[in-house]
Amino acid sequence: MLAHAPGCAVLFGGTGFIGSFFARFLVDGGHFQRVYLVDRQPVAAIASAWRRAQLSGDPAIEWIDADVRESLAWEPPEPVALIGNFAAVHREPGHADAEYYDTNLRGAEQVCAWAARVGCTRIVFTSSISPYGPGTSRRDEQSLPVPATAYGGSKLVAEHIHRAWQAGDSRRRLVIARPGVVFGPGEGGNVSHLVRAVLGRYFFYTGNRDTRKAGIYVRELCAALWWALERQDAAEAAVILFNATLYPAPALADYVKAICAVAGVERRVPGVPYRVLLAAGWLLDLVARPLGIAHPFSPVRIRKLVAANDIVPAYLLAQGYPFRYTLETALADWRATCPEEWHP
Repeated sequence: MLAHAPGCAVLFGGTGFIGSFFARFLVDGGHFQRVYLVDRQPVAAIASAWRRAQLSGDPAIEWIDADVRESLAWEPPEPVALIGNFAAVHREPGHADAEYYDTNLRGAEQVCAWAARVGCTRIVFTSSISPYGPGTSRRDEQSLPVPATAYGGSKLVAEHIHRAWQAGDSRRRLVIARPGVVFGPGEGGNVSHLVRAVLGRYFFYTGNRDTRKAGIYVRELCAALWWALERQDAAEAAVILFNATLYPAPALADYVKAICAVAGVERRVPGVPYRVLLAAGWLLDLVARPLGIAHPFSPVRIRKLVAANDIVPAYLLAQGYPFRYTLETALADWRATCPEEWHP
């Protein structure tokens, strides 16, 4: 069993969004007395002041400067009881196709090689629902992955790299989570943009009110990862793969309704034809990109708004995972934790 296991946890991509929350989860839960964050980004450089404060000054948490794409010579003085691989190039838009493969594949190879070198027999890896590809049909863990982007393709290959590591030794245990969009304090991603757009009155429907958008609260994801790790031995499962999503996957209108309820506001969201909004996004990009100006109407982001992801967490449901949050309680917890992020 992993509870209060001797040794340490080493989290690659540890100063990223999921990694920083999982580090805090491990320390606050008393699961490990020492957690190492292996990342090129130091704690002091984390953009979110709140997340930065959660990791700063805690003697149980130490940052190790390293690039996940390169061989890591460093080893901790303690035995490594758990490795978390959260390192990835994942933002869309923002990267060339080759960058996703360069980091996500090489990173998986280097993490698995390091695990073998230090004798760690447990890895938890966060993949993504992107390998399924967009579509209106419901997909679960038994569905055939058909990735439509370089990010989704790179994550699917990275899963198989981790599986090959596990297959190399019968003592090894692997947990692979495929999260939907992960949101929460200090996220700065899609749901953060949606919160600001809804509260700032510049969000528009484009015929996508009922489009399903699988997502999960970051604290729920941490709890689900640990739950899977703990039950792995009892289940005699060398590999656990699960979709980490709310059930059912909320529609875009559900997100908007929950945001308004948590913020205590009323918003009438107008509808704009998709082609009109996409054209406006391209025009803004033509002006803003050469000037290095960020804006909320990226064409890639607009296309993602109309792409459905109706993903079912079938494994969690079948195994009786005790979900802690609904969409509304998750957003309420986020707002209570970081009210400054809930302003237009």
